[in-house]
Amino acid sequence: MINNKLAVLIVKGKVCLVGFLALVVFFACVPTKTLMEEDRSVPNVYEGSVSTDTLNTATLKWKEFFSDPDLIVLIDSALVNNQELNIMLQQIEVAQNEIKARKGEYLPFVNVQAGAEVEKVGEYTRNGAVEKSLAIKDGEEFPEPLTNYSLGLSASWELDIWKKLRNAKKAAVFEYLSTVEGKNFMVTGLISEIADSYYELQALDNQLAIIEQNLEIQGNALRMVRLQKQAARATELAVRRFEAEVLKNQSHKFEVQQQIVETENKLNFLIGRRPRHIERNSNNFVESNLDTIYAGVPSQLLQNRPDIRRAEYELAATKLDVKVAKANFYPSFGIRAGVGLQAFNPKYLTYTPQSLLYSAVADMVGPLINRNAIKAEYKTANARQVQAVFEFEKAILQGYIEVANQLSNINNLKKSYALKADQVKALTESIDLSTRLFQSARIEYIEVLFTQREALESKMELVETKRDQFMARVSMYRALGGGWN
Repeated sequence: MINNKLAVLIVKGKVCLVGFLALVVFFACVPTKTLMEEDRSVPNVYEGSVSTDTLNTATLKWKEFFSDPDLIVLIDSALVNNQELNIMLQQIEVAQNEIKARKGEYLPFVNVQAGAEVEKVGEYTRNGAVEKSLAIKDGEEFPEPLTNYSLGLSASWELDIWKKLRNAKKAAVFEYLSTVEGKNFMVTGLISEIADSYYELQALDNQLAIIEQNLEIQGNALRMVRLQKQAARATELAVRRFEAEVLKNQSHKFEVQQQIVETENKLNFLIGRRPRHIERNSNNFVESNLDTIYAGVPSQLLQNRPDIRRAEYELAATKLDVKVAKANFYPSFGIRAGVGLQAFNPKYLTYTPQSLLYSAVADMVGPLINRNAIKAEYKTANARQVQAVFEFEKAILQGYIEVANQLSNINNLKKSYALKADQVKALTESIDLSTRLFQSARIEYIEVLFTQREALESKMELVETKRDQFMARVSMYRALGGGWN
């Protein structure tokens, strides 16, 4: 007897040893790749700047950054009605629901079951023969057809030993946060686009006013040239040249009017409404003063720019995805259990323990042969993690370069505007001077024509430069990460 027990123990020990060795070999075959680490370093100051002041315009809310009440109304309407933004909000809802779905995967599943069944088996089958013999033995007829009623609960639970399910849930959280940052980035872009279009509209209004003023000046000059021709002091060529210049600017006027219509409709589209007039005040546009922009330090971009934070969350999600993909190589452990009542007649369902039934099963399932699909998924997860690292580093570099570009742009536009303002002043004064000189026959008509043309062009360029200044200020606010808060 003792020898038999000893033999049994030896056999069990060998089985355990074989199982242990199988697990060692199994885990030794799991591939491992080192995650690529991202580079978060940024310069201490922006290119061309020596300031280390942390005062940053990005911390201003957009209603504090913009002072024009008409522009504020437009942005407010767009943040409610813009279709693309509302589509993004639904994507956030989808991402939030994904978190709930992932969370439910590592919690136990409990189901209620109720069923009714009727069965008639052939007498010359195994089940039919058993039923027939039982009926002969007990002297009672076996119910035919046989009914079966059941009522019970069943539960299943996958034990998350390798944290696969929890990591998947955390990855879903990071994806949700990434979607939120994507929405914030869209908000900054939307605000920037509306402001740019609004300033473009104001600039077009001023250009239209300049063309109308110039047409009045040119109309007076044309009448003067015609009188000069009648007095034999000018030629038909001069008259034709002035007429052509007037017609050219009248044509340009209609082009500007069309641009105004298209810009208004672009704003209406961004606001999510049908075409209508855009309320604005374009007076004193060229003379408007611009507030100072404070860029802070480059490291603040990592906290302020939504696109950088979105890339950071996506990177965190891909790291967890790698862990989830690796956990697929390991065996999964599950527990299944059920309890209920079952009887061939409903009245017997409450008779216990005769109608009581229950079960409990614990199992382990792991991939052994042909793991190519799991390996491919693991390699794909690693590739996406590396891709996310480059996306994150690219977002940081892009943010830094955008701010550096706008710092230079704002500075150069300021100098350019000052020079163009002096140019406009000089050419505006030269119009009256050239007219008087032509009347006294001291210069040719062509000089008057060129002077008026150059004055018009310089005024139009001055308006465009002021528009570019406004747009550069908006672009700087967006590049610093302002507008979404």
